[in-house]
Amino acid sequence: MNEAHDDTGCSRAQLLGALDELLQPQLFRDYGPNGLQVEGRERVRHIVSGVTASLALIDAAIAAGADALLVHHGLFWRGHDGRLTGWMKQRVARLLAHDINLLAYHLPLDAHAELGNNAQLARHLGWIGEEAPQGRFGEQSLGWLGRSLQPFDSAAALALDVERRLGRPVTLVDAPGRTPRRIAWCTGGAQSYFEAAIAAGADVFVTGEISEPQAHYARECGVAFIACGHHASERFGAPAVAAHVARQLGLVHTFIDIPNPA
Repeated sequence: MNEAHDDTGCSRAQLLGALDELLQPQLFRDYGPNGLQVEGRERVRHIVSGVTASLALIDAAIAAGADALLVHHGLFWRGHDGRLTGWMKQRVARLLAHDINLLAYHLPLDAHAELGNNAQLARHLGWIGEEAPQGRFGEQSLGWLGRSLQPFDSAAALALDVERRLGRPVTLVDAPGRTPRRIAWCTGGAQSYFEAAIAAGADVFVTGEISEPQAHYARECGVAFIACGHHASERFGAPAVAAHVARQLGLVHTFIDIPNPA
């Protein structure tokens, strides 16, 4: 089929415009560029979503026949020196060779009230978030507050439920004797939000990673900390956004999950 006369799907500009309108990247101070990171073909019919623009995901998108790849973790971050060598060369070369558009949204994809990582993690875990702005905390109000639809009498019981629903072990620093009525969460590597979660009145804080100081804060403040995996906590936003935009623009959408123990 001659692409010049093909009106199926949408243009690259239409896809980028729909994503920018939905996610509002201009509202965020982020660690890298949001939006189109690598330009591919002008016409888009099939969008693949995933968590990170790894070589494995790029190759899987190529095999799936993708015209565009939407991810949470893109290729370019503040502090990278910008040279296309080694692993970076391999990823960019593969995208360019197959004319695939790479679109990445970091904090905007965390924050979206219905389709973002925080909202979708809560949906997957059976939690209800409190209304903004009261139900938000931390830098740029990225942290969420809410409760579980299923009551738990301990943080240990909540942690077991998170393990079951995410299909992977979690790290728990418990707060014995405290019922986890009010849950605070922020997906990914948001361990630095723990103090803000404590100040916001949380009984337990859930994020992807834990660093050394948080174990002490949990024990000293009596607020439990659950680290459920960076990748595991951010598996749900990109496919939710991509599926929404695919329906809007008449695209085919495929979510490809590349396992990651981190």
